[in-house]
Amino acid sequence: MNKPKNVFIQGPISPGFIADSIAKHQTKTSIGAHNIFLGQVRADTIQDKTVRSIIYSAYEEMANKAFHAIRERIFAQYAITCMHIYHSLGHVKAGEICLFVFVSAPHRKVVLEALEALVEAIKAEVPVFGKELFDNETHQWKVNQ
Repeated sequence: MNKPKNVFIQGPISPGFIADSIAKHQTKTSIGAHNIFLGQVRADTIQDKTVRSIIYSAYEEMANKAFHAIRERIFAQYAITCMHIYHSLGHVKAGEICLFVFVSAPHRKVVLEALEALVEAIKAEVPVFGKELFDNETHQWKVNQ
């Protein structure tokens, strides 16, 4: 079993970071399909207040172990070539990217199935917490949906 990697990035995940990650795979010519999930902070309206941003926090060691366990399980279940997971910590404004998940394989069907399983497992199992900040300067802990 590989050692858990740190998946966390301070602040939002930039479009340039995402583009660079994709570009690095052009040399891997056995890959025929990629699937990408980008989680973006929504400006939800909750009880007449609009979410302005989310501050993400985690007990990083525990969360990285959970990400790693999910990663190993998905690799065992699906014939994927590679997988990358990045999650924001800290302040992320509405409209910015907070989760970037990227899977690759020789064929398209497996990346579609693997990515769905991966994102659902992350949402259900990883202890990452978000505090929603509203336009009226109040806040509340985010409920995952």
